[in-house]
Amino acid sequence: MNRRTILKQLAGTTAVGALAGCVGVSETDSTQTSEQSGAEGDDGSEETTAGAETESAGPSGTFTLWHQRAEAEKEALEANAETFTSETAHTAKPAEIADLRKKTTSAIPAGQGAGMFDWAHDWTGEYYQNGFLSDQSDQLDVDLSVYTRPAQEAVQFDGATVALPYAAETVGLIYNREMVDEAPETIADMKAIMEEYHDPENWMYGLSYPLNAYFMSAWAHAFGGYYFDESNVELGLSNEATLDGFQFILDNFVPYQPKDTGYDPQAAVFLEGNAPFAINGPWFLGDVRSNDIDAGIARLPSPEGDAEPEPYTTVKQLYFTSTLEGDEATAAASRAFAEWYTTDTDVLSANAEEFGYIPVHKELASSSDLPEAVQGFSESVSLGTPIPTHPNMGDVWGPLEDAFNSVKNGDAELESAFTKAEENIRSNWE
Repeated sequence: MNRRTILKQLAGTTAVGALAGCVGVSETDSTQTSEQSGAEGDDGSEETTAGAETESAGPSGTFTLWHQRAEAEKEALEANAETFTSETAHTAKPAEIADLRKKTTSAIPAGQGAGMFDWAHDWTGEYYQNGFLSDQSDQLDVDLSVYTRPAQEAVQFDGATVALPYAAETVGLIYNREMVDEAPETIADMKAIMEEYHDPENWMYGLSYPLNAYFMSAWAHAFGGYYFDESNVELGLSNEATLDGFQFILDNFVPYQPKDTGYDPQAAVFLEGNAPFAINGPWFLGDVRSNDIDAGIARLPSPEGDAEPEPYTTVKQLYFTSTLEGDEATAAASRAFAEWYTTDTDVLSANAEEFGYIPVHKELASSSDLPEAVQGFSESVSLGTPIPTHPNMGDVWGPLEDAFNSVKNGDAELESAFTKAEENIRSNWE
């Protein structure tokens, strides 16, 4: 399952179970082996990994890193792990997991989880409060100040540092250069171009835009609205400013889209060259390139007046799990890899070039040498706001999306639909 699927699921009825086409994956027995007991020798006896010392990370160890990356990103991670293993006393073992949320929530409490897993920051609060994560604050050899401020905040909860960050992501405007000379700066300019190309009878549309809660957040926030205020544990779905944002989507984007606003149908329109614009994220660029589309990337256009799109952003990070507690060899190996992977500028630059990862390492985040596509998404990140990490946020996604779809399909009025959604969310909190 790749980032596209993750984000699609994040806003679906299973909600916090995911962040955005599935890649078929399976788990091997080796990924389910507890890392706390070391490796098994040829004679069946157990070999400890606590032996040789690295210069800065303590005893050498072996750790597994669970992930749900797409194929090309998986191959890059495996190559990084090989480099790390060959250059240190540690051994890194990336393992692809079919359903990372299901696996982490079942294996970690049983003491059989991986030393680390790779996911966006939205699970931080819930997983920490459930005891799935390990505070490595006092053991890290990297100062969090090397990362951008939002990234520093994303990896911490209640004073504990439970992960290290390596990239950010959000949605931006992607445009087909064969149809659009330059990115529109305003929604009015964008609509003029969408009008020119929109011709559903001939399978042409003005816009490719999956309408799930994550993707829609830019406009819900644009006029001063919000989904969830984690500092006060307060919902804002039925606030006037938030409703203005949802109505803005209905008025300005829905008329130019295919009727099915799910991820795959919307993505296909742009990938087939049948729309000048897509609102999507860096995870989409691989598909864009493989379809030989010459695409430009820009920040989301601005509505009229003082409003500015403010999309939710996520920080991609390597989480330290509670299985590290009491196993210094595995913990040392996990920390060493996380510190290297999140600060090595060659690794980070390659990820930016190949996969559109937006650096959160300060040295690169402000660099003018970043690929054009990354700079475009980086502008959207600078406008955005991080997804709340409060555990209650997980109950917001599904009812929000259900409410919007009921309005879009003509089955409910805007205010009543979102008032009902808030009632449903609060009942889940009780």
